[in-house]
Amino acid sequence: MLERIHLAVVQEVEKQGSLTAAADVLCVTQSALSHSMKKLEQQLGTDIWLREGRSLRLTQAGQYLLAVANRVLPQLSLAEDKLRQFAQGERGTLRIGMECHPCYQWLLKVVSPYLATWPDVDVDVKQKFQFGGIGALFGYEIDLLVTPDPLYKPGLHFEPVFDYEQVLVVASEHPLAKARYVKPAQLTKEVLITYPVETDRLDVYNQFLLPAGVSPRHHKTIETTDIMLQMVASGRGVAALPRWLVQEYADKLDVVPVRLGQSGIAKQIHLGVREADMDIDYLRAFIEQARALSETVGAGV
Repeated sequence: MLERIHLAVVQEVEKQGSLTAAADVLCVTQSALSHSMKKLEQQLGTDIWLREGRSLRLTQAGQYLLAVANRVLPQLSLAEDKLRQFAQGERGTLRIGMECHPCYQWLLKVVSPYLATWPDVDVDVKQKFQFGGIGALFGYEIDLLVTPDPLYKPGLHFEPVFDYEQVLVVASEHPLAKARYVKPAQLTKEVLITYPVETDRLDVYNQFLLPAGVSPRHHKTIETTDIMLQMVASGRGVAALPRWLVQEYADKLDVVPVRLGQSGIAKQIHLGVREADMDIDYLRAFIEQARALSETVGAGV
């Protein structure tokens, strides 16, 4: 009945747009692929695709099969990789997903001592996911998710490992540089530089500007932290970043952190894992290493 190749065909046809292209990717002939899927449709008693001219459109059954393929195939690939690693005497690979641009610098501080402690475990970092960070965890694309905004779901476990404060970053000559804290209205004349993330996921918006009903004069996005801070240092705008990150750049660039609001914005880096994987020793060790780093640097204050 239903076999792995059937799932792979449905997934590749959806990705490539045609049976011919899918056949090329899967290294089979188009006729063999078509015959296999036609036989499956006959066995199931339902169509998987409807033909619309030269294109194929998934039926409701086909949509369900595609969802199964997206969920099951990564798990099968992971199982094969793990078994291959066991056969070769290796522990495996810890695949880490990032939902936080500035967290990458923090992650580097954790990875270095971790690799020294676990020489038989490799680390792979992924920053873009087909289904988002939570979907990547559920889909077995990653083993651990680094995020400042955990989304609690059944089957997942999140642990806070690092406390930090989100601050406004300004040039040392900026009028706000000597302020004890900045008020939302003071940013209405500023160019705000952020990472290319939806505004509803940016703390400076959802915890500072939007509650006050104000917006910056202009919003600009930049992908890299180095360029962002160089822009701020040259007076081209202001940014919102973790205080610990700003302090690391303070010796190289003329930038100053300023508290956002009188009480500030307190944040935490969380590590999310599947509950079923909580007992994996090298995964648990990574979480403990991350927590130890937080204590070493004084909780990022």
